[in-house]
Amino acid sequence: MAKKTETKVPAEKTSNPRRLIGVVASAKMKDTVIVNVTEYVKHPKYGKFYTRNKRYAAHNPGNKAQEGDKVTIVESKPISKTKKFIIAD
Repeated sequence: MAKKTETKVPAEKTSNPRRLIGVVASAKMKDTVIVNVTEYVKHPKYGKFYTRNKRYAAHNPGNKAQEGDKVTIVESKPISKTKKFIIAD
């Protein structure tokens, strides 16, 4: 019988995590910040541009980011019920 040889294919990252830029609104929790992200979007039907604001809870290792800082957050696996982003360096 012929011997079966296995070839290992390197695992590739298939997903591109979302990267959002925003301003830290609250840094009162331990290792967590709330980031306000403002998007400038076009209305699909009427064509008018408007701003859309959303708040994200992000992991802040070492409590480096403080209120008012402009930060980039990157999507990651869920850290807790609400935290699904990490502050990028």
